[in-house]
Amino acid sequence: MPKRSIGTILREHAGLNPDHAVSPNTEEIRPRTEGAQVGVSVCPYCAVGCSQLVYHKDGTVLSIEGNYESFINGGTLCPKGSATYGLVVNPRRVTTVKYRRPGSDHWEEVSLEWAMERIAQLVKETRDQTFVHQTPDGKTVNRTTGIAHLGGATLDNEENYVIKKLFTAGLGMVYVENQARI
Repeated sequence: MPKRSIGTILREHAGLNPDHAVSPNTEEIRPRTEGAQVGVSVCPYCAVGCSQLVYHKDGTVLSIEGNYESFINGGTLCPKGSATYGLVVNPRRVTTVKYRRPGSDHWEEVSLEWAMERIAQLVKETRDQTFVHQTPDGKTVNRTTGIAHLGGATLDNEENYVIKKLFTAGLGMVYVENQARI
């Protein structure tokens, strides 16, 4: 079945004669999301966790809108959530890892692999330097107060659970917080 234009569909829906005068431009109008794939995402702004539909084609984001199937937001988005598309496609958005060496006056671009390794090394060094096995009175605590974690509000319960277990039980961090509570 050939694709019908928006104009044809509207005329049929309104019960108008198909020979009704419509401009060639109207006949050719197509939705900008036609043929796009749709991914479900979560708004990056606050702790509510509104669901979004991200329309994309050929590696390009075409549109972001509220997900009508979401029991959280029912297709609606606040002004910040509605502006997510502008955040994603902003030509000034930094999409590479920037690093400023100690004492440097400028940022340099580094690979994600290098940055992740550097963070892991610094966490390990700090943990080793500040780890306390026992208090002076002999109580076992196995903790470090030299590192803290501040989580993002759009993480789901499962992600927060894993973070909490890894950072407290695994690394011995005492200060684990989430921005949604601040």
